[in-house]
Amino acid sequence: MDQPFYKDGLDFECTRCSRCCRHDPGYVFLSENDIKKLSKIIGVDRKEFLAGYCKIVNLGGFIRISLIEKSNNDCILWADGGCTVYKSRPLQCMTYPFWSSSLNSREDWDALGRNCPGINRGRHYTAAEIEEKLMLRKKEPLSEG
Repeated sequence: MDQPFYKDGLDFECTRCSRCCRHDPGYVFLSENDIKKLSKIIGVDRKEFLAGYCKIVNLGGFIRISLIEKSNNDCILWADGGCTVYKSRPLQCMTYPFWSSSLNSREDWDALGRNCPGINRGRHYTAAEIEEKLMLRKKEPLSEG
């Protein structure tokens, strides 16, 4: 089996630029654990959290729950210079940029770096640490609505 391009690890450091959570449309897909954790932090029950903070997304037959965005495309949880739930942010946010879509090839990783100033700088993550982040999603699958 071929080794991944990141076999020697990758460097990443969040610069808190907020480019991954502001100005552009996108999805923050949630697991059931994310929903439970965020509704508790925000202080509402599950039903209120889903109604006020989430939307159902149909991805060609796959139904997922995503956070909604403000009218300017900022994440609903972004305010006053940062994430309002940073210490308990969703798993998708916590594992960024170590997503399978970013780790297919060096080209995909470097393409992400054109929008994220933290790519290829800062802390060195070993291949084992990267694999651990990839496994977190498998252990905590997305909510299906």
